[in-house]
Amino acid sequence: MKKGEISKKILKGLLFAGGFYIACSSPRFARRAIPELFKYLKYKAENKKKMQAYRRSFYYLWRNKMIDIEYRGKQMRVSLSKEGKKIAGKYHIDGLRIPKPKKWDGWWRILIFDIPDKNKVKREALRGKLKELGLFKLQKSVWVCPYNFQNEVEILRNFFAFKKDELQVIIASVIENDAETRNFFKL
Repeated sequence: MKKGEISKKILKGLLFAGGFYIACSSPRFARRAIPELFKYLKYKAENKKKMQAYRRSFYYLWRNKMIDIEYRGKQMRVSLSKEGKKIAGKYHIDGLRIPKPKKWDGWWRILIFDIPDKNKVKREALRGKLKELGLFKLQKSVWVCPYNFQNEVEILRNFFAFKKDELQVIIASVIENDAETRNFFKL
């Protein structure tokens, strides 16, 4: 730290201390200032706890190889590792929701999939996620939704590493005998 900066800090400190001393001589000071002082100290303590929590979490992620740290000169670059991307993707998948518009546009979105037995675990995980997203099971590998979910399907396709021909969306205006489906979506 430069001498000029240190001098500035000393002068500011003395100015603050002088103002504080004058304010303390006022009879109303304690009644007004002390609660504010306690609020400030509580805020500082809470912020310190939050910063410590962030540091611990950051160190945990680095120690468990979920993030990579690279130094370029004086700059530090933090990025997700391969393992970190998997976990972050899982968190993204967990929070996935299909937006429901105020009014249905009259088109059915039909998701069909044909996933080989060697990927049975992925297939069952996909079925569970489709049920969680609120799609209606028309058949084992045919799921229906009246709302646009193509972005969500793309995210699922990428997460599970499905090929384009394993997971496809059809948009249709009519589903034969759709009373149960309409009832499911309250249309």
